[in-house]
Amino acid sequence: MLTISELAAYAGVTVRAVRHYHAKGLLPEPERDHSGYRRYDAKAVVELIKIRTLAESGVPLARVQELLTADEEEFEAAVAEIDRRLRREIRERQEHRRQIARLAAGDSLSVPGEVVVYLDELRARGVPEALVEGERDGWILMAARWPEKIPEMIADKLAQLEDPRTVQLYRLIGELLELGPDEERLNAVADLIAEIAEQAAERGDLDRQREDLNDEAFVALVDAFASESDPLVVRLQELMAERGWSGWIAMERADDQAGAGSR
Repeated sequence: MLTISELAAYAGVTVRAVRHYHAKGLLPEPERDHSGYRRYDAKAVVELIKIRTLAESGVPLARVQELLTADEEEFEAAVAEIDRRLRREIRERQEHRRQIARLAAGDSLSVPGEVVVYLDELRARGVPEALVEGERDGWILMAARWPEKIPEMIADKLAQLEDPRTVQLYRLIGELLELGPDEERLNAVADLIAEIAEQAAERGDLDRQREDLNDEAFVALVDAFASESDPLVVRLQELMAERGWSGWIAMERADDQAGAGSR
């Protein structure tokens, strides 16, 4: 007959584990002998090894008793179901590992690959990191709402970077973020945005953009996010309004907006 320590040693578990299995009702707890000790027989060793094997295989303790008393068909069905659960958990953990590994890659954790390419291009052109991070956060929202449109949107943004005025615009906004409010520079930025927007409107680009971003509530949400991110954006929107433009991610002439509202 074995003490609890000897039982645990033979079965390859701890005494604490034996007591835990007792508490769960998985392993019968023998009566104490005349000396006050609990004594275990060989059957207890066999049962404990079965419990340990099932537990180590990923079987929840709540189901161990069921499997210990199951017939062959029930056992196979239960094991198959547990195997499916473990496979699902493995896939989930592998995905978690991939996400953790991507943390080192920075932007790629939160935005699609096309956006990462665009953000890297901004950095390559000397756009300040604070501005790049603001762009990234905006694209997180855009990708959440219009994931299928991201490739086309980014292709357009990359094409815009070929225009020296776009790069100059980023540089000026970067200087504003770095140096703080400056009305002269703010007006220069507003003038440049208005110039670029005017030519985009003449090409029909702004009309196509409004058709693509066909969710006014979400567009307003992204605009509000931009405004809340920095007071400079609010001031720029005021200056753009003075020049007859409204909106931020989907700009339009103020008179066009008024006309749309009256229809």
